[in-house]
Amino acid sequence: MRYFITGGAGFIGCNLSARKLAAGDDVTLFDNLSRPRTEHNLEWLREQFGDAHLSFIKGDIRDYETLRTAVEQSRPDVIVHLASQVAVTTSVKNPREDFEINALGTFNVLEAARAAARAAEKPPAVFYASTNKVYGGMEDVAVVQEATRYRYRDLAQGVSEHQPLDFHSPYGCSKGAGDQYVRDYARIYGLRTVVFRQSCIYGERQFGVEDQGWVAHFVIAAALGRPITIYGDGKQVRDLLYVQDLIDAYDAAWEHIEHASGQVFNIGGGPANTLSIWAEFGPLLESLAGRPIPVRYGAWRPGDQPVFVSDNSKAKALLGWEPRTSVHQGIERLWRWVTAHPALFN
Repeated sequence: MRYFITGGAGFIGCNLSARKLAAGDDVTLFDNLSRPRTEHNLEWLREQFGDAHLSFIKGDIRDYETLRTAVEQSRPDVIVHLASQVAVTTSVKNPREDFEINALGTFNVLEAARAAARAAEKPPAVFYASTNKVYGGMEDVAVVQEATRYRYRDLAQGVSEHQPLDFHSPYGCSKGAGDQYVRDYARIYGLRTVVFRQSCIYGERQFGVEDQGWVAHFVIAAALGRPITIYGDGKQVRDLLYVQDLIDAYDAAWEHIEHASGQVFNIGGGPANTLSIWAEFGPLLESLAGRPIPVRYGAWRPGDQPVFVSDNSKAKALLGWEPRTSVHQGIERLWRWVTAHPALFN
């Protein structure tokens, strides 16, 4: 198998690459290394696996010609498109850059795949990492406040793919545009594409910051004694999905590609793997740290969902996939990795 991974030196990309390289697959990473500490992930992959099956191309998905040539030369079976601008706050400050990376960049990936399809006997499949932010604030969904969390009044299994799209923020718009382009290229051009609307992916080799990757950000800050700000009241609920379980979903989509092609899947931890972002996550971190963790509170952020929980029923039915790692298991693994590698966070 040959994989071409945009954003391949990022958190999800390097974990996916490690899984594929360990299986003997060929992996081409396409990354501009703009995210802080992505060089650490690339170096780690080279140390672990060498260069026999690993190729790295420093490039930007906004540069179509470089991207097209790279895809053409690597002849992948699967393109996993992970490269993106990832922060809502950044998108508000610089919406043009956000659009060019997320919307135009995704269009370039699709066009590179279409060009490869014309030149190859079997065109590459395209997997796209979308986001639950395409559903917006979901103000029409009834929410109930409890002692430590919010919950949906009527959606016991969480949000399904039938929830209306409601792009909110430039980030939601740009990722949503990519989401819909990827889906439509299956219908119009016959590409084998799959959209994953992902929810709170976390795990080792995630260098989370305040604006993105909040689970890792809180773990890193708690482990190293850095300040933590909670925006809102800390009762906002998310379903957390451990990165290796996400990679299982990608594998399942490839194994069932004829059924998965053209489909959109909500992919998250589901109802069994939810935490409120501080009222419940805070005590768990304090238990791991063995001490109290002080925080300060700020105003709610625009478009912040009081609850998001993925209904994974479609992925289970079509792909035979469901999460296997509990929140407590996954966060403990992340905590052990952070505390074992403090120098990575200087």
